[in-house]
Amino acid sequence: MSKYKLDSFLPALSAAGIIGAWYLVRVIMPVEQHFLLPAPHQVLQAFADKGPALWSAVLNTGKGAVIGFASAVALSFVIALFLSLSARIRASFYPMLMVLQMTPIIVLAPILILWVGPGLKCVAIITFLICFFPMVVNTTQGLVSTDRNLVDFFTMCSASRRQEIFWLRVPSALPYFFTGLRIAATLAPIGAIVGDLYAGNAAGGQGGLGFLTIVYSSQFQMGALFATAIVSCLLGFVFVSIVLSLSWLTLHKWHDSYRKES
Repeated sequence: MSKYKLDSFLPALSAAGIIGAWYLVRVIMPVEQHFLLPAPHQVLQAFADKGPALWSAVLNTGKGAVIGFASAVALSFVIALFLSLSARIRASFYPMLMVLQMTPIIVLAPILILWVGPGLKCVAIITFLICFFPMVVNTTQGLVSTDRNLVDFFTMCSASRRQEIFWLRVPSALPYFFTGLRIAATLAPIGAIVGDLYAGNAAGGQGGLGFLTIVYSSQFQMGALFATAIVSCLLGFVFVSIVLSLSWLTLHKWHDSYRKES
């Protein structure tokens, strides 16, 4: 069996090992504590029983995550361009970004609820706040880390400031940009679920995965809770997979990180 075929089986083998260990822990646990850890087949049954509710919640949470994530990407790129213009601009405004990042969401959520009301808009804003900082920091770092020799070459060629930024600095910053994008893609579903917990609105079927978490935990439906956790994880995988695909399409032909090992 070739090394490539063997590697392709490793995730499946790991998953099988985890499921086996899961059942083993259930066997070792006292019977009276089995309700704390549902068996994998019980989680699958919860998927079947709660499927419509889970699907609706995924769509609602995904909507908030997409809106917040996309807004964070767009605004962070514009602000990163502004911050990259000079060290004085960065020294003036970077502390403000740090203040925003260091303010706990649990404190901001009640303020946002009073400002915009509970629901999708508030969830999207919370997701935006969680995703924004890693995007703007990584993109700014990429824009100011352009090879100095190339910058001097553009200067020798009498390139304008706009040409230097969009023809040299932005392409050079793409690896940094996609690094921030991967971090933000991981945080986006988490931000949306946190937003559901603190600022979601279940009226009219708008409840997301965070709302289901509250419902199932209050009813002590452990199988449904595990199913909700797995669905939340899968939503994160979808976000990260899309970003990794975009990164590969953009960088694989020229960036060192995608060169095959000899």
